[in-house]
Amino acid sequence: MALRLFRHRFLLCTVGLLLVVFLSRTLWLSAAGYALIHDDGPAKADIAVVLAGDAYGHRILKGGDLVREGYVPLVLVSGPPGNYGYHECDLAIPFAVRRGYPAEWFAGLPHEGLSTRTEGLAILRELRRRNVKSFLLVTSDYHSARARRIFLADERAMGGGPAFRMVTCPDEFFRANSWWRTREGQKITFFEWSKTVATVFGF
Repeated sequence: MALRLFRHRFLLCTVGLLLVVFLSRTLWLSAAGYALIHDDGPAKADIAVVLAGDAYGHRILKGGDLVREGYVPLVLVSGPPGNYGYHECDLAIPFAVRRGYPAEWFAGLPHEGLSTRTEGLAILRELRRRNVKSFLLVTSDYHSARARRIFLADERAMGGGPAFRMVTCPDEFFRANSWWRTREGQKITFFEWSKTVATVFGF
């Protein structure tokens, strides 16, 4: 009798918990989206750095806007390989120029990094060579929190580095408060959280 009562109560509690989770799904799904974002907003700095990985050009156009608005005099554009034999910066800068941004606002940085961590090391070495003391790190909103953690770790590994602020731009498919409503939003969030967990464990 006691065991049957326990099972009955356990079942009711489980159903109740599942109901609460279901009814509050918008809150915790949104929280999962917003947790990927870290945006400090722009401020005056020596240079802006645009991370690779945005095929739609939002990141580099945001970098151009930062020059236009007077926050920085120059944008350093990250350029990993793998785009049909081109470094990404060799495609991104002409894209921005076609959109009306002067070519002299941008400087390409071709490198061989294939992850945000190796990309960060290449960028930080270049910033050290340029004697940069502060920079704005531009990336897609969903990528910003992880990118910030990686750059902080890279700076520690290099014995220090310039101060930086995260500046985000929207992505074509990701919205923090509704990412689960589209297939592309689901993929972006799943992969970004997978990479976030992997970064925490040093992978």
